[in-house]
Amino acid sequence: MEPKAVFDIFAQINQVPRPSKHEERISKWLQDFAAAHHIECVADEAMNVIMRVPATPGYENHEGVILQAHMDMVCEKNGDVQHDFMTDPIQTYVDGEWLKAKGTTLGADNGIGISMALAAITDLNLQHPAIECLFTVDEETGLTGAMKLQDGMLQSKRLINLDSEDDGQIFIGCAGGIDTLAKMHYEPVKVESLKFKGERIGVRLSVSGLMGGHSGDDINKGRANANQFIVWFLARIWPQTEIQLASINGGNLRNAIAREAEAVIAIPMAYKEQIRIEWNHFVAQMEGVFGEVEKDMRLELETCDMPEIFVPADKAYRLIMALCECPHGMIAMSQEMPGLVETSTNLASIKMKSEKSADFIEVNTSQRSSKEPAKHHLKWAVEQALSLACDEVTHGDGYPGWAPNPNSPLLEVVKKAYVDLFKSEPQVLAIHAGLECGLFLEKYPYLDMVSIGPQMYGVHSPQERLSIPSTERCYRWLCQTLQAL
Repeated sequence: MEPKAVFDIFAQINQVPRPSKHEERISKWLQDFAAAHHIECVADEAMNVIMRVPATPGYENHEGVILQAHMDMVCEKNGDVQHDFMTDPIQTYVDGEWLKAKGTTLGADNGIGISMALAAITDLNLQHPAIECLFTVDEETGLTGAMKLQDGMLQSKRLINLDSEDDGQIFIGCAGGIDTLAKMHYEPVKVESLKFKGERIGVRLSVSGLMGGHSGDDINKGRANANQFIVWFLARIWPQTEIQLASINGGNLRNAIAREAEAVIAIPMAYKEQIRIEWNHFVAQMEGVFGEVEKDMRLELETCDMPEIFVPADKAYRLIMALCECPHGMIAMSQEMPGLVETSTNLASIKMKSEKSADFIEVNTSQRSSKEPAKHHLKWAVEQALSLACDEVTHGDGYPGWAPNPNSPLLEVVKKAYVDLFKSEPQVLAIHAGLECGLFLEKYPYLDMVSIGPQMYGVHSPQERLSIPSTERCYRWLCQTLQAL
């Protein structure tokens, strides 16, 4: 596997657990790496790591550059996989031209960006200006590393972000985002206190095998959301049957499209056959709508043990109706940049939780837009929908977008480096996913920035895979750019 230095470092990184908000070990690993290679290194209070390497001879008078990537990874796994992201290394394997992980996310987002940066600054044959490497924490769940980066930590005025996922493309802008979190508190109802009319049975509805993916990059690709499948079916049968909801859970992270979801209900025995028929009709309809994209989806209905605890029927019904009203997916395309999603929202997760003797169902959503007013209008629309059932709705701090600068001097150097190597023009685009660049501009408004990266698919899902040939091309491109700078 070439470049060997890049993949060797990536293999080492994948031995270090690095979930978002738990970057202590990877931050220390980076500091130890710097010490072993006699590289100047500092870590701030947020655990961001900054390494500084002087210019090679002859480049001392050239302006320096920052190479930037994030330490944390999205921790998603298939339901039948035993893996603890807090302790276990990522198990990788090669499948043809692709590097993959066994049933989990691979961590190439953004471990491969760190690996390319470290390989470059430890290559004694590479000519380059002064380089700063900035490795941030918690990009995936809040961008808090970028938010907490202190003024004066960075010295250079040019920054290459290594967190993109498309071969031969240069990104010069990204969407801003904000989270909307809702909670519906309730008093659990015990089965013996319910006044059932006739015999009841327990039924489990489950959705699995969906593609999922990145809620920015993949939101316009027609992929199904497992949370919506469960909610749609419950809303469909609720008015005509006497359902009692025992549990509902689906999805995981705010920036991943939900791949799996499940609900457990109790129904009158008299409706058993009717619900099975309705489920079969529903499955056929979903296959008709999503079958071309979701070739491995599994929708299953099975009887189960009678639940002992339920959500009050009136609250459960309002929640299902509110979730039906909650938007999900692409909302608008950009008028300025054809083919770019402008605004979207993700119905990310539905979780049953308990805290301090309080029981509640938590709904996590994420809104994105390259236009600030559209982002806020959408968060208010989501808030209004969820307020139909939830007694608590809050919004995160959010993060700004990164406005494109097509006249960037750095962009011209990076484009020329690509042409010199590959004899073709790279694409110059903006991305609907969130990058940390907008936050860097708030503190360092003079920064000239671009974002590049090797080809990846399925990020934020266990289908994540990294192109080995593309990684080799991207690393050559990075080295050519550093020499040109």
